[in-house]
Amino acid sequence: MIPIPSDIKLLQKTRKLEILFDNGEKFSLPCEYLRVFSPSAEVKGHGLSEGKLVSGKENVNITSIEPVGHYAIRLIFDDKHQSGIYSWETLYDLSKHYVQYWEHYLHRLKSEGMSRD
Repeated sequence: MIPIPSDIKLLQKTRKLEILFDNGEKFSLPCEYLRVFSPSAEVKGHGLSEGKLVSGKENVNITSIEPVGHYAIRLIFDDKHQSGIYSWETLYDLSKHYVQYWEHYLHRLKSEGMSRD
């Protein structure tokens, strides 16, 4: 069973989203990470590919969080991206695998000659 967030806090000054899950696990995820791993079709793509490599989001911030039913949230970013719906399962996956996903992202950026800023 996938843990459900019991508390979500946006820390705009540090550009982080803190998530406390009902199993007691707590994570702090950078807004940049959440933006470049958006579950939107624009970023994730359709099918089994790795999706679009998004760069230049080092200073992106979340401006608001909207609930989507009882199963997800929509994050509104200051670069106007707002089409990703982050289900509890997606948030937990992004939280648990942050280090692995982030290192892979940085490697992809470097191999494509792209940057975070």
